Amino acid sequence: MARLTIDSRTNCYVLDEGRMKALQTTANSTTLTPGTYIIRINKGAFSYWEDNQQFNPEPWVILWVYGGKFTNKNTGVEVGSTWVSLNGYDDVFIVDVGETTTVCGLFFDTYEKDNTGKITLSILKDE
Repeated sequence: MARLTIDSRTNCYVLDEGRMKALQTTANSTTLTPGTYIIRINKGAFSYWEDNQQFNPEPWVILWVYGGKFTNKNTGVEVGSTWVSLNGYDDVFIVDVGETTTVCGLFFDTYEKDNTGKITLSILKDE
């Protein structure tokens, strides 16, 4: 069995305060008030290539969640910030928000000029 060990210091790409502010400015975001939310990809796809003839665009997005206390229902751990990726229409992020929290959606890339597509998330409050 293959294993991959990621060291918290030697395998860390540091996002300093300036990079985080830039990231949060670039991302599209919304705030969540206390309650339980179900977040998933509603529609869309993303491709790194404008004239994509080799691969079908994939529905995926990166979420940066921060600013208040919340619990990822999948892990059961209360945190103040986390990264989440949604990969495909069946992937879901269920979160119990204890304090008002910001959810940012974005893509990472080295050259954005040839990117195509949009992802629309549904964010449903479980009443």
